[in-house]
Amino acid sequence: MDEEAAIWKSDTDSMASALIGRAIGTLLTSRPRKLDEAISRLDSPSKRGSIVSLEDSLWFLHRYIKEAAEKEEPLDEILVPMIEHSLKCKDSKHGNQAMVLLNWLFQDEPLFEALSRSLADIIIRKEDRYIALGWCTLVRSIVDYEITMDQFSNNGIRENYNAMLKILCPCISRLLFIVCNGSTLQDGFELPTRLSVAAADCILDLTKALTRKLSVSDASSRRQKAFNSDASNLPTTMARAAISGKKVKPSSKSAAFSNKLDMELLLWDHIDKLIILVQRLLAWNRKSRPLHAKGLEQVLKWLQEIKEHYGCYQDEAGTKFAKAGVLLLSSCWKHYSMLLHLEDRKISQQYKDLMDQYLSAIQFYADSKSKEHNKNADTGIATKKFFLNCLSLLLGRLDGKQIERTVTENGMQISHALVPQLCCTDEDVIDGVVCIFKTVIFKKKCSSSGSSLADNRQMDSVLPLLLPLLDERDGSAKAVVMLIAEYCSINPDGRCLEEVLKRLVSGNALQRRNAVDVISEIIHLSSNSVTLLSHSMWQDVSKHLLEWLGDEDEMISAQASNLLPKIDPSLVLPALVRLVYSSNKRVQSSASDAMTALLKNHYQNYEVLCMLLDCLSNLSSLDLPKTSGDIKGGSKLDTERVLRLIPEWSRSVQDWNLLIGPLIDKMFAESSNATLVRFLSYISKHLAEAADMVFHRVLLHTKGQQELDKSFYIKWESKTYTDDDHLKLQHSLFDRLCPLLIIRLLPMRVFDDLNSSVVYGQLVHQDVVHGCGSININDHECVASLLLNRALYKIEFDDVRKLASELCGRIHPQVLLPVISAHLELAADSLDILKIKVCLFSVCTSLVARGRDSLSQPAMLKIQNTIKTILLWPSMDGDEVSKAQHGCIDCLALMICTELQAPKSFNVSDKTSIIRKNFHPGHSVMGDSVVTYVIRQLSLDAASTSTLCSDNCASEPSAPLSFRLCMANVLISACQKITDSGKKAFAKRILPYLIHSVQVIKDSEIRVACVQVLFSAVYHLKSIALPYSSELLKLSLKSLEGNSEKEKMAGVKLMASLMASEEAVVEKISAGLLEARSVLLSISMADPSLEITLG
Repeated sequence: MDEEAAIWKSDTDSMASALIGRAIGTLLTSRPRKLDEAISRLDSPSKRGSIVSLEDSLWFLHRYIKEAAEKEEPLDEILVPMIEHSLKCKDSKHGNQAMVLLNWLFQDEPLFEALSRSLADIIIRKEDRYIALGWCTLVRSIVDYEITMDQFSNNGIRENYNAMLKILCPCISRLLFIVCNGSTLQDGFELPTRLSVAAADCILDLTKALTRKLSVSDASSRRQKAFNSDASNLPTTMARAAISGKKVKPSSKSAAFSNKLDMELLLWDHIDKLIILVQRLLAWNRKSRPLHAKGLEQVLKWLQEIKEHYGCYQDEAGTKFAKAGVLLLSSCWKHYSMLLHLEDRKISQQYKDLMDQYLSAIQFYADSKSKEHNKNADTGIATKKFFLNCLSLLLGRLDGKQIERTVTENGMQISHALVPQLCCTDEDVIDGVVCIFKTVIFKKKCSSSGSSLADNRQMDSVLPLLLPLLDERDGSAKAVVMLIAEYCSINPDGRCLEEVLKRLVSGNALQRRNAVDVISEIIHLSSNSVTLLSHSMWQDVSKHLLEWLGDEDEMISAQASNLLPKIDPSLVLPALVRLVYSSNKRVQSSASDAMTALLKNHYQNYEVLCMLLDCLSNLSSLDLPKTSGDIKGGSKLDTERVLRLIPEWSRSVQDWNLLIGPLIDKMFAESSNATLVRFLSYISKHLAEAADMVFHRVLLHTKGQQELDKSFYIKWESKTYTDDDHLKLQHSLFDRLCPLLIIRLLPMRVFDDLNSSVVYGQLVHQDVVHGCGSININDHECVASLLLNRALYKIEFDDVRKLASELCGRIHPQVLLPVISAHLELAADSLDILKIKVCLFSVCTSLVARGRDSLSQPAMLKIQNTIKTILLWPSMDGDEVSKAQHGCIDCLALMICTELQAPKSFNVSDKTSIIRKNFHPGHSVMGDSVVTYVIRQLSLDAASTSTLCSDNCASEPSAPLSFRLCMANVLISACQKITDSGKKAFAKRILPYLIHSVQVIKDSEIRVACVQVLFSAVYHLKSIALPYSSELLKLSLKSLEGNSEKEKMAGVKLMASLMASEEAVVEKISAGLLEARSVLLSISMADPSLEITLG
């Protein structure tokens, strides 16, 4: 039986669901007017078993809801179809069926209670987005019932309006959750979804409804009237329920106030949710509606302030004060909520009336403030801020055409109402006015010419009102600065800018500073917009900024220096270069700062850099002051004043590859431009980081160069060329010199990598032991070949050859020295003096640059042998051989300096072990040590008595006198070249041996040469010679007693050098000075021809 009862109940429920579905479908598809008429005709229940008329459907719907309410069952089968229907018919003129039904059903309080609570429960319980969207649509219609239900007879919604709000307000939390989770990101800005827009507008409608005023007497009378007229037509059960549930309260103002205060308190309880809602609205409007967003910012700020100000009073003493906050929120939110809607066509229909109201209110409070200056000043400002916020929210909602129409019809009214507000002391008021002006009055040009003319007239009429406000430095002036800059940036005729510039010329200090601020704001606006000033306007601005660099007002001067870098470089860079050379120190400093900042702003722009270099290369064309102290040699200006700014700029460059290639190409195109070389020297560090790119450009250029024409070269050497030939030869010289100058700018470390194909190619792998026949240096496949070719090729400019020889010294010794040693040997065999000098110079630069790395190379032994051969050649002073021998002397001197300067870890035995791996000891005439060999060759007479003599000293043949004198010159040259770190070792190796040698050497000329070496040592070594000073004094006295005049003069020079040395040396030899004086006196008396002066 229970099973049959359950089946019977299930069948009954299914039948009821089908019937209610059919009934609600019939009602929702009927015309609203017919549905309302059917409700008014209800008299008694139908006795028919089926639903065939609207009345039948209404009776069935009423009975179904009543039974469900008694059983406390959900009413989804009734409300969900209504929700879906509301969404489908949202924009239809005949879509109020659900409202008609609810307005009728709400007259029965039990039904109202059940339906309201079920409606509130749906949005909380159901996750369906479509249902949520329809729910928001339906609830907004219910809340705004006065708009949709005025033509219908029933008043169920009106009679239960406040009760309905109390039931629906808890849904705000759920709606706010939808709002907060209903955004999408686009270009960094948040945009709302359709559902989140509907939820936000629904919250606004619900909270706005809490601010409504409802007269209790009117409501009661209308409700009673409606009840009496409809009660006879209701079913008996419904009429009884209505009568029993009806409790008519006496009409009174206190009841109305109490009811309204309850709603306002309910609104206050939701203030935190309102703050969150406004935050979301602000995020959504920030991109598309900036003026509206500005109003939202102020509303948000106001909500947070009143919450903090009034929300902390909970005791009885603060109740009155707290009520003031509640009333303030209600009165203001009534307007704000209306203006914050995202979808509301009513605003667009009545915005003119609202705008007139807000403007009139602003003017009224402005006039009131002028009459009552200090009375309730804060209240006046707060009220003014409120209406400004409303005006911002309203105007911020308008589209382009509406704004055009507003400016045309109400532009003057807006301007005259708002300009006085710029004098307000409140920053929020000023900001609001500025934002309205920028959006409505000073906006971009419209498409239609008529609108543009109207806009121009509006803007031109506002300008005279704004300019007087630039006479002071206050908040008003700051706001006007932004407005005038906005106007100048969009007005192509330049009249506004001209007025501003006039103030710079003739105005007082405050006016001039404000004018500079306007220019600053114009530049800022132009940099962030595609709307730019005309070229002539930019020229005027640039001209004045350049003049202000020397302004007596430091603030104006500094601001001009900061603004110039933001302008097109073509307008200011040449002038800045000129001003850097100004005799006015302030102008000079400001121009330097501006130029540095300009270069940093365009750090990746080669055209700007090229413009600077062209200016520096043609300084004479810049009309520089002739009295400048920067003129050198009477003709050329020092470019260093500008180029010294380059290092600071270079630190801002991020990708040097974008600049280095074009710079190298420019260098090749202007090979005679010394300014380019100086500039590149300032960025050599960065060139090194892109060395491969530089080398590739250099090699590519040199491959395209033709070999120097022999006939032209002969003309150049003999100086028999014509003027035309001279120009061609000079161009060829610079063209061949230019690649080498670029290479010289790079640090030596770029030559360290032996595996670099662009630097060394196949040179590392070529066999050079048996000569240079297999070495190919004539191709330009690598940098090393290029340098060696330019240095060793027979037909080459001397300047090119010399620079190439110098740069060869940077080549890794493992590559350079085998090639040089082979070529040096061949040159010596063929008496090719020019190539000998080139090879020796390259070896010298290698020793200076590479130090012990060069000295330790096996090829160095072969070079030393060739040097000895050359030094043994007969020569005469001034001939080519003697010049080559001077190169040999300097080369040996540098070997000595390098040898003595080597660290402890690199001693002679280490060097010898390296050499002996590849060469037999007999291959080197100098043995293990260059310095030992030189000393021994100089003093062969004393070798047998010296500890420096090796086992085969006695069998060593005596060298020619000229060769021995060359060894003395080697030591003298070493004295001149030795660095401080090597002086002590040099003195220890040289001085004791030479002091001993002079005493035993028989040849007078050799003795003189040794004394000359000692004199040079004392002169250059200074205090390092202190331990040997006494012996040196005795030696000088002994030389004075010599037979030859040269020996005596050598002794005099040595003594004079000792006496002119440092104080410690003089003090040490002081005991022997009396003897020296006596000797000198006797010599002077015996031989008056000697030029000796006694001190």
